[in-house]
Amino acid sequence: MATSRSSSGRPGPGGRRGAGAQSGRGAPSRTAKGFQGGKPGAGKTTGKATGRSTGQGASGKTQGSAPERGPRPFASSEKSARRMPATPYRPPHRKRRPKNPPVDRLDQHDPDGVRLQKLMAQAGVASRRVCEEMIEAGRVQVNGETVTELGVRVDPATAEIHVDGIRVQLDENLVYYAFNKPEGVLSTMEDPEGRPCVSDYLDHRKNERVFHVGRLDVETEGLLLLTNDGELTNRLTHPSYEVPKTYLVQVRGPMEKGVGTAMKAGIQLEDGMASVDSFRLVDSTPGHILVEVVLHSGRNRIVRRLFDAVGHPVEKLVRTQVGPIRIGDQRQGTIRKLSKTEVGHLLASVGM
Repeated sequence: MATSRSSSGRPGPGGRRGAGAQSGRGAPSRTAKGFQGGKPGAGKTTGKATGRSTGQGASGKTQGSAPERGPRPFASSEKSARRMPATPYRPPHRKRRPKNPPVDRLDQHDPDGVRLQKLMAQAGVASRRVCEEMIEAGRVQVNGETVTELGVRVDPATAEIHVDGIRVQLDENLVYYAFNKPEGVLSTMEDPEGRPCVSDYLDHRKNERVFHVGRLDVETEGLLLLTNDGELTNRLTHPSYEVPKTYLVQVRGPMEKGVGTAMKAGIQLEDGMASVDSFRLVDSTPGHILVEVVLHSGRNRIVRRLFDAVGHPVEKLVRTQVGPIRIGDQRQGTIRKLSKTEVGHLLASVGM
């Protein structure tokens, strides 16, 4: 018995759907047309998404799961990765210095000592980097031997280091001072009679035992060196080293010509001949003359006796320089510590 069907495609009363409805050939249902939530057009999107989710392509064959949709990162494919490899960031760095050659062959190398450039920097020569450049330039000598390798180690207790011929003082226990002695002060550390002496101007809180290098008579002013370096004191006061000393001398004028020539040629004194190395007129005022003389003799009151011998007694005497050390504008009655450079030049002046 054939099943009747209405014009709407619904089965008749008591019957089933038609063959077309069962096989899907009839008119599509409301759901098949894509009415979702009462909005048309949603069915197409749903149908496409459904087709992809089931893995059916245009040919109807089953395929693997597709990659996620969305923007792909730049150069993410294998081909692009080979073409543009990732390069790690490296910050800039200083140019590396070539390795130093072994220094065990050098006579001045002490494996248990301190690096030469470090020792120089600690002594106040310059920064460690500048000291390295000095060594490489051949400006540094250790115990008389020029050293150009940076790996050299030396013993601070025994090594003698010179930079450009100037001795570097490594012993921190040795001190060097310049004292501008006023008139009326004795060149002694103690006086039984209680008169002013050098120790009255020292800072006793430092507990430094120093002594004066040479002497100035009580009426003479100016530079007096103080130190605890015994070897330097011996050389500065020994006549064989001929350390020059500069004085400003005020005498009564006028002074006749030929006095300076006579003093440079030599004048006979009670203890032998004496002379000056240089004689220069500095200034003159009515009745007074200021003269600068340089001499290396260290005999007692030698300057006063020389001017007495030429008929011009000294009115005022000031020592302004000993070797390379100058009194400069240092105030009278003050004591200052010599700089590292001054100490180096002072040591070099006596061959140390």
